[in-house]
Amino acid sequence: MNPFAVANPFATATLAWQTAFVFTLRSMRLWTEPAAAQARLAAYALEKQKAFAAGAMAAGQAALAGAAAPAVIEAALAPAHRRVRANARKLMQG
Repeated sequence: MNPFAVANPFATATLAWQTAFVFTLRSMRLWTEPAAAQARLAAYALEKQKAFAAGAMAAGQAALAGAAAPAVIEAALAPAHRRVRANARKLMQG
């Protein structure tokens, strides 16, 4: 077994699709509302930094607890996946 294989490929595919969806809709919104672009871009960047930091902490905790590589990877991706899923839901609601 590959120690770097993600345990749940469906979750990874869902994250990839939702990320592309959110990126596309946010890009369209920035393009149609350029006056608000600077503030929104700053908020988007901060959101990414928070998810990255939370993922790094979760991965570190999982690794220190002796988790296998797939569990560490899933712990690292979980905060980003939650944020992207919330963003997709929010964008679909309008």
